Amino acid sequence: MTTFVPMKRLLIFLMLIPFTLAAQAQASGTSLDVKAFKAAVERDDALLLDVRTAEEYNEGHIEGAANIDWNGGTLLMDVSGIDKTLPVLLYCASGGRSGQAMEALIKAGFTDVQDLKGGIIEWESHGEPVITQ
Repeated sequence: MTTFVPMKRLLIFLMLIPFTLAAQAQASGTSLDVKAFKAAVERDDALLLDVRTAEEYNEGHIEGAANIDWNGGTLLMDVSGIDKTLPVLLYCASGGRSGQAMEALIKAGFTDVQDLKGGIIEWESHGEPVITQ
């Protein structure tokens, strides 16, 4: 009977593999071009985050964006109470910081995270508006 228990555990483990892989596949991170990012912002069902410094944010940001400075190290704490299935849209100046933030959010369990390829520099180069403070 004791030889049966390890085999039973092995079978249960093997049965769980597809579910584990499916859960990992659900977490997505994508870099969107300006057109796709703008469409995602216009859906109005996502959390839009500018992960640049406060100074950069004040110089011009996408309307509706909240500012959480990636370099400040508080991103995960600041979003800790947010539903992890909520779509999250990120951008920075050129895509480096938002790419890092995207990876961190996915590792933290967020399942739908996208960033703006080329950042706000690319956004503005396509004539898209920014808000200044």
